[in-house]
Amino acid sequence: QKALANCWGFFILKMMVSQHILMIGAVWPEPNSSAAGSRTMQLIEQFQKLNWKVTFACAAADSNFSIDFEKHGIEKVTIELNNSSFDDFIKTLQPSIVLFDRFMIEEQFGWRVAENCPEALRVLDTIDLHCLRLARQQAFKEKRNFTQEDLFSDVAKREIASIYRCDITLMISAYEMELLQSFFNIDASILHYTPFLLNPINSNDLANWPLFDARANFVTIGNFLHEPNWNGVLYLKEEVWPLIKKELPSAELHVYGAYPSPKVTQLNNSKEGFLIKGRAESAHEVMLNAKVCLAPLRFGAGLKGKLIDAMQCGTPSVTTTIGAEAMHANLEWSGIITDDLQSFAKAAVQLYTDKTSWINSQNKGVDIINKVFNKVDHSQLLIDRIITVQTNLLSHRQKNFLGSVLLHHTISGTKYMARWIEEKNKKV
Repeated sequence: QKALANCWGFFILKMMVSQHILMIGAVWPEPNSSAAGSRTMQLIEQFQKLNWKVTFACAAADSNFSIDFEKHGIEKVTIELNNSSFDDFIKTLQPSIVLFDRFMIEEQFGWRVAENCPEALRVLDTIDLHCLRLARQQAFKEKRNFTQEDLFSDVAKREIASIYRCDITLMISAYEMELLQSFFNIDASILHYTPFLLNPINSNDLANWPLFDARANFVTIGNFLHEPNWNGVLYLKEEVWPLIKKELPSAELHVYGAYPSPKVTQLNNSKEGFLIKGRAESAHEVMLNAKVCLAPLRFGAGLKGKLIDAMQCGTPSVTTTIGAEAMHANLEWSGIITDDLQSFAKAAVQLYTDKTSWINSQNKGVDIINKVFNKVDHSQLLIDRIITVQTNLLSHRQKNFLGSVLLHHTISGTKYMARWIEEKNKKV
């Protein structure tokens, strides 16, 4: 038994040292622009702590706001859609793990990975459950309540198929993790819960936070390319802010976010105290100086980066049920949750003016960050899960027979569509 344990320990050590992970992104990571970018960097940080080599590949155009790959010790590779050059690339690379950023990327490259690098562990990071977000968005546009029957969509069929084709799917939201199992009947063996991986808030952090009397104004922040964020800002402008401004005439709302379009910048009105600030150089600096964060999200999915930033900076927030979903487990919220317009405005005024309520809400945020998003706990569970599945990859895949069926038909169908597109592009 002792010899067996020694062999197993050596094997685990070898797995941890020799891993090479290929991450295929929908876009180049921009942690200062979106929560998705921050999520990507959190995962990379954990992989690199184990001395795993990380290669990041993407077919999107370069971004001026992306990370410095060389500085972070990440190999950067530009790839092409519907091009067999990727086959040659991955055959040469031979990664032990391939992580797909969102299901659309798995659709594009998953079959190529399976054909050319079959021993690699295939991991999907959904970021958020797209079919849930889009179904809620459609119900909102139709001015009706969302029901789970709305989830029966073409996007859901694609996303669920992608989950089955992968060996492990990372879910950032506990609510969505449960939804996949209870509604779509997906076996827990191919799912893994990994929320944001955050450092705990310590006494030094608390000491450096500006106090209640040193802060001023309201803030909201979010990438404007994300429809729930844009809708939330429009709702603030047209309905929420006028109610708050009536009670607090000298207050301002500072609206930050990457990629503001003309329709966003046109909302700026200094007389109303509604100020469009655009991209924030540092979301934390912006949040530290604000007194209250507003996030009236009426549809969406996943975890909300703006509310994480708020709690990390000791800034209480007012948000909706959708905004707070899966964000605080069974702990009390760091502020106030309400879906009613009048109650939302009233809650914002209360937090802004009531020092006791503000401090109590701040303390609840500390509790949430330290207990729900503890980086050490969740990163260890993730690494353990990866190594366990790798060690038993054949039996793991055999148990997920539906996944192998879907992969078979994807290779048969998507493969030849991609080949056709590639040949078509050569003739153009």
